[in-house]
Amino acid sequence: MILAIFGPLVDIFIDGGWVMWPLLLCSILGLIFIIERLIYFHRMSSSPQEIFGRVRDRLLDNDLEGAIKVTNETRGPVSDIQKAGLLRFGRPHEEVLRAIESVSLHEISKLERGLWILATIANIAPILGFLGTVTGMIDSFDVLAEIGFGNPKLLAAGISQALITTATGLAIAFPVQAAYNYLTNQVNNFALRMETTSAMLLETFSELEEARK
Repeated sequence: MILAIFGPLVDIFIDGGWVMWPLLLCSILGLIFIIERLIYFHRMSSSPQEIFGRVRDRLLDNDLEGAIKVTNETRGPVSDIQKAGLLRFGRPHEEVLRAIESVSLHEISKLERGLWILATIANIAPILGFLGTVTGMIDSFDVLAEIGFGNPKLLAAGISQALITTATGLAIAFPVQAAYNYLTNQVNNFALRMETTSAMLLETFSELEEARK
């Protein structure tokens, strides 16, 4: 059963020539990073509104330690940004803002980790496929120059290689590019949530400072 499924794929891989090896590497790396990023984003998908609501309730109750504890109990960039602000509660507004911005840059870099690899694969895979097309056509013309049309089977082998590598490169690039676009959109969504939450936290600090006057 396994041989019946993978046997034709192995034959296609062999017929594609040496270019199929870097294409195989691209497909493996792309799959690994897509799965890793999806798992990471899933773990970071806590509700920012719920977290901020709990933090705000404790701040209004003058329970700063309780608010910090809320951020420690939840994972994700939104919680880390709120914690950075809470740890500097009572200090000048500019200092709190700098701390939040510093943590935001760090969190965004963590969210974007590995995305450049997906973008590179999406760009390289079609190029590798076209490289296989060129080498396959070169082989076909070499055969044609040596034996003419006397052996169509040898001539067809080069053309087959050209078509296989082109199709493989495009088949890899399409899903990787789609995954890259989706993950980039997720990063943008997280960045928006962090910005919104930061503004709301700073507003809450201002309310508390006004209430104390």
